[in-house]
Amino acid sequence: MMIGGDLVVVRGAGELATGSIVRLVRAGFRVVALEVAAPSSIRRTVCLSEAMYDGAAEVEGVRAVRVASLDELRALLVQPGPAGPVPLLVDPGCTVLPALRPMALVDAILARRNLGTRIGMADVVVALGPGFEAGVDADAVVETHRGHDLGRVLTSGRAEPDPGGPGLAGGRSAERVVHAPCAGVATGLKRIGDPVRAGEPLLAYIGAQGRVLQVAAIDGTVRGLIRDGYAVWAGLKVADVDPSGRRDYCYTVSDRALAIAGGVLEAVLRLGAHRRFTGSA
Repeated sequence: MMIGGDLVVVRGAGELATGSIVRLVRAGFRVVALEVAAPSSIRRTVCLSEAMYDGAAEVEGVRAVRVASLDELRALLVQPGPAGPVPLLVDPGCTVLPALRPMALVDAILARRNLGTRIGMADVVVALGPGFEAGVDADAVVETHRGHDLGRVLTSGRAEPDPGGPGLAGGRSAERVVHAPCAGVATGLKRIGDPVRAGEPLLAYIGAQGRVLQVAAIDGTVRGLIRDGYAVWAGLKVADVDPSGRRDYCYTVSDRALAIAGGVLEAVLRLGAHRRFTGSA
C-alpha cells in the first residue's frame, strides 16, 4: 500500500527536526521521522528522538512512537480521526521512501554536510542549513544560522557556512555549550531543568583516564544533557546551560527551532502547491 498524499518524511528527530515536525503536524500533515539507532541529542526534553530509547516521546502535544517495521509504520499512519502519533523508524539511509512515496522529504539531520539527500527523492525536497545547494541537492534550503536570515527559504544558492561555534544566548556563546573533554561513558550529575552554578560538577565520564569530572562554566539552568550511559568521544556536544535561568524554556520548542520550522512549512506548502498547479514532478 502506498501512502503518498499529505505525507512528509523528516530525516532526523533531534531538537531542530522536532520543531519542524511539531509545526508540520499542527498544520495537518502526516509525518514520519527517520533516525539513527542511538541519537546523541542533548535537549532531550524537546527531542522526539528520545522515543528511540523510551518507545515514545512527546513535545508540546505532538507524540512520536518508535516502530520496528514498515508494517507498524503504516498502521499508525492510517489510523482514523485526529492526527495520530508520528512513527519513528531506524532508517538513516531512507530505504522506506519508495514504499511511502511522500509528497515532501525534509533533511533535518544538521550534519553540516549532505548524507545522501537528493532532488527527486520526493515531490519536494527541503534541507536545513549548510552542506546543501538549493536547486542542486534540494529544491529548497532553509537558513539555520542565527541572525537576519534565520528561517529564510532559499531556492538557489547555499545557507551560510557553519560559524564554528554556538550562537549567543543571554549574552553567552561558547561558555554555555559543553563538550566532552575525553572519551568515556557519560553520567549526568545534574538533570535537565536543574539550576547550576559556575564551577559546579555537571557530568562525569568513565574511560581510559578513570573517572573525569566536568564542571559548568557559567551560572544558569541545565537546558540540555546527554543521556546517561552514552559512550561519548572527545569534543562531542554533551550539555547546554541556559544563562537566562528560565526553567520553562527546557520544555518548549526554542525560538530558533520555531523560525526554522516556519521556513520548512513555507517551503513544503509553497513548492508543493506550485508543483500541483504546474503538474511538474
